[in-house]
Amino acid sequence: MDSIHISLQAETLGYLFGLPITNSLVLSLVTAFSLVGGGFLVAKRLKWVPGKAQGMVELIIGGLLDFMAQVVGDRKQALTFFPLVATIFLFILFNNWIGVLPGIGSFGFYTVAEATEEEIKIGEEVGLIPEEEAVQLEKELKHEEKEFVPFFRSANADLNTTFALAIIAVFAVQLYAIQKLGFFAQVGKYIDFKHGPIHFFVGLLEIVGEFARIVSFSFRLFGNIFAGEVLLVIIMTLVPVVIPLPFIFLEFFVGFIQALVFAMLTLVFLKVATMKVEPEH
Repeated sequence: MDSIHISLQAETLGYLFGLPITNSLVLSLVTAFSLVGGGFLVAKRLKWVPGKAQGMVELIIGGLLDFMAQVVGDRKQALTFFPLVATIFLFILFNNWIGVLPGIGSFGFYTVAEATEEEIKIGEEVGLIPEEEAVQLEKELKHEEKEFVPFFRSANADLNTTFALAIIAVFAVQLYAIQKLGFFAQVGKYIDFKHGPIHFFVGLLEIVGEFARIVSFSFRLFGNIFAGEVLLVIIMTLVPVVIPLPFIFLEFFVGFIQALVFAMLTLVFLKVATMKVEPEH
């Protein structure tokens, strides 16, 4: 009997030099190459009188830059942060939108249980496979239950991707701060022996806060995108025609909001981290 499962973990399509290639990685690469390729094409065909494609790109870039300048209150500083923030925003946005497109999760292949009855019994005897799991595996093997594995999956519905984006954002904030304030001034925010024990413990809390940002960044984006995918799968399974359309448009809106939130929080953290604040004595 065939069945479609909602997997919390991205499915592995194959291996390259021993490294697993997941369906979320494939779609993230498609998004990245599309953005880079599109950027090169537009840059190669720049004109004084812009065409439709160039005009659209200029509108997006100009609007995003103006919005960033309003947030930080300094256009020059917004230009400094623009490459990082714009890249994060566009990468997350296009990943979210491509993942919602009809057909993205419809093409794939079916997998069957690969373990033999003998392997299942040995695993149960040595304690590697619990009894309940062994019974389920034997049942799947007997009835040849299949699991559908799509070729593509939204990259942001994979916690590995959102975690990587969060690490990049938080570490980039530190690098910008070191470039602006200097290495020792930035480290002094977290390790302060000069201004008493209170400042020292406050610095330790700041270190904990940086790790909390990584967790918050990654789980917020992952949770919203994965929940949207689950909602669409359920709706399209129950009522596959017409009814899912409003939910698809809703997910396009949610994808935009999540990309904007991630990018703007990164921008705010950049602004705060590069401010010169003298500790009180």
